[in-house]
Amino acid sequence: MPDLSLPDVSLHYEVEGSGPPLLMLAGMLSDSASWGALAPLLSDHFTLIRPDNRSTGRTTPWDAEISVLHMARDALAVMDHLGHAQFDVVGHSMGGLMGMELAGLAPKRVRALSILASAPVRAPRTMAVFDALLAVRRAAEGEALWLRALYPWIFAPGFFVEPENVETALAAALAYPHAQSAEAMAHQLEALRSFRPRLRPADLSCPTLVLHGAEDLLIPRAAAEDAFARIPEVTQITLPDAGHSIHWDAAEPVAMHLRKFHDTSPES
Repeated sequence: MPDLSLPDVSLHYEVEGSGPPLLMLAGMLSDSASWGALAPLLSDHFTLIRPDNRSTGRTTPWDAEISVLHMARDALAVMDHLGHAQFDVVGHSMGGLMGMELAGLAPKRVRALSILASAPVRAPRTMAVFDALLAVRRAAEGEALWLRALYPWIFAPGFFVEPENVETALAAALAYPHAQSAEAMAHQLEALRSFRPRLRPADLSCPTLVLHGAEDLLIPRAAAEDAFARIPEVTQITLPDAGHSIHWDAAEPVAMHLRKFHDTSPES
């Protein structure tokens, strides 16, 4: 799939499906492949545009200047390049923060926004988890160990009922040819640590859907619900049996809510 040459990065993105454009913004440590469980459930309804954020996937160089705002601007540049005057956005975790920033950059172009497992609040414990995972990764044999340590934080308890789920996920992650390096992981962590939103929830003007995972350990849900409640036109839904990786734990319910919400967005 194509790459977009910008002044300081070559931005890789994937396009698939048919229908109205839906920009999909990946979360921390993730790239376009992170939508693998959800994309097949949406591609018959939307044209899916999935960028690799800075420091991830096939976007190069990995050490280009980075911030949430940089990545939101990159995503907007992709939509400019593809000629989409208006579009919908779905963002997971840090991608949800990117989606809000993007809506602030182009309020007349973002028709509707869905935010999955995210929060526009400071979350020191979450940053502590990421810092610990990076330290584990940098240790001897850390490539497998940090992933094993990550999974209980991002998947719901049901994921661990079958022990082979962990081994399958681990094997897939270790085999993935475009995995983010430890150095790139540290680079992106600083972008999240330094994030200060330019757009307040109360200033978000587009219809917004927020999906929370009932078993999400990384997002302080009460604080998230309170912050998102300030969005003028917001719907908040909590999905049972879903952790931070809500789009994997509950792919079918998430897809159902996204289809319903974005299919009824105003026509351009």
